[in-house]
This record gives sequence, structure tokens and C-alpha cells, in this order.
Amino acid sequence: MIRDVRICFVGDSLVAGMGDGRYLGWAGRLAVRADGAGQPLTYYNLGVRGQTSTDIAARWEAECDQRLNPETDARVVFSFGVNDTLLEDGRVRVPAPDSAANLTAILRRAAERGWTSLVVAPPPNADDEHSRRIGELDSRYSEVCAAQDVPYVRVHQPLLHNHTWMRAVRDADGYHPGAEGYEEFAALMVPYWLLWLAEPGSALPVVR
Repeated sequence: MIRDVRICFVGDSLVAGMGDGRYLGWAGRLAVRADGAGQPLTYYNLGVRGQTSTDIAARWEAECDQRLNPETDARVVFSFGVNDTLLEDGRVRVPAPDSAANLTAILRRAAERGWTSLVVAPPPNADDEHSRRIGELDSRYSEVCAAQDVPYVRVHQPLLHNHTWMRAVRDADGYHPGAEGYEEFAALMVPYWLLWLAEPGSALPVVR
């Protein structure tokens, strides 16, 4: 019997797939691959352009609550942090300790609701200094997820060294790749994604 799996993808414009002419992004491509692997699911994309972890912390539960039936296999995939590390008036929009605290609170609440979580690292972009700050936040997020016993997929470093992703980002707006870049993101995720779908309580291997 096929499980009734319902998954909310929560995050920013990179979760929404901005820049992808096929309107799938990496999240939509993972949903397609799940179906191809014999695990169809109900897929909700809750990515919002420009949002930080603080913005997402304020909205995510109410949005997921309308979509995740308690009688189903209810899950949430979180990915954010790029907007937290953007500079405004010489300061990051959300300081790293606050960003980590937001993620901690989100994951604790998801666990209280009985929703299985997966966190995906924020990816790099064409701004080297910004990508460095994202990389530092990636390390903090990894520690948060380990403490909360939530699987975390560290895609930041692999994408930073992925020629196709970086070229696609640079050829676009510097932040959002086209379809080719999102395909690279999804391909990197697939082994961990399918394992998480099959065994939600298992520890995923670390991507480095």
C-alpha cells in the first residue's frame, strides 16, 4: 500500500525556484524523482522571495497546518539563510546566532506537531564574500540539526565547487540559476532525499 506522503517545502526564492523557466526549481524536481522512484507524494511549495529565517519563523506553521493532515505521513523540508546573510546598511539582515535560534525554534515546533523534518543548506551565489557568510551559517545550521536530531543536507560546499551551478548563477542574476543549475542542485540531493523518504528516522550521510 502506497503511503499518503504530504510534504511542504518552506523557504525563500531558491525554494520557490525563481529563475527556472520550467518552474520546478530543485524542490519540484525532487517531487518528480520521488514519483519516478515509486513514492508519489503531495507537494506544496511555500517559498517566498526575500524572506529571512525570522520571516519564515513567523509564517511557516500556519501555512503547513492547512496542508498537513494529521492522518497522513506529514513532512516539512526547510531551506533558508541566504537572505539572512545579505548586507543592509553594512549589517547582515539576521545575525547568525539569531538565525540559528530561529531554526532551532522551528525544528522544535515541527517535532511537537509530529511533522518529520529535513533541512537543506542555503546554496552559494556569485558574490564570494556573501557565499563565505552563507558557508559560516551552514556550519551553524549543521550544529543545530545535529542537536535536534534532524537530518541536514550540506549542499553549500559541493555547489560552490560545481561548475554548472556556479556558471548558471553567474549567467543569471547572481543568485538564482536557470533550469540547468536547479537540476544540479536536485541531482546532488537525490540519494539523501530518497533515503529520507524511505526511512525518515535514519541518519543521512553528510554531504561534503
